[in-house]
Amino acid sequence: MALKIAIIILFLLLVVSLFTSFTFLMKDKGGTRRTWYHLSFRLVVATLLMALLIYGVYTGQLGSNAPWDRHNFEPRPTQQ
Repeated sequence: MALKIAIIILFLLLVVSLFTSFTFLMKDKGGTRRTWYHLSFRLVVATLLMALLIYGVYTGQLGSNAPWDRHNFEPRPTQQ
């Protein structure tokens, strides 16, 4: 459960950073480096988010319940 909460928090940080960076881009018109700093922060957060997603799938804490993935987990009937 902690992994899912961490993923949600990182995703929300990513969205907030996106809008903050856009606001600085429109206000500063390229005059300061705030947009660059927020872009760097967003890159770090996105990397952490991807790492957590890969870790969750690898350890089995996250999975897929999509209908098209069910054939991978159900045994196929043998022909006799």
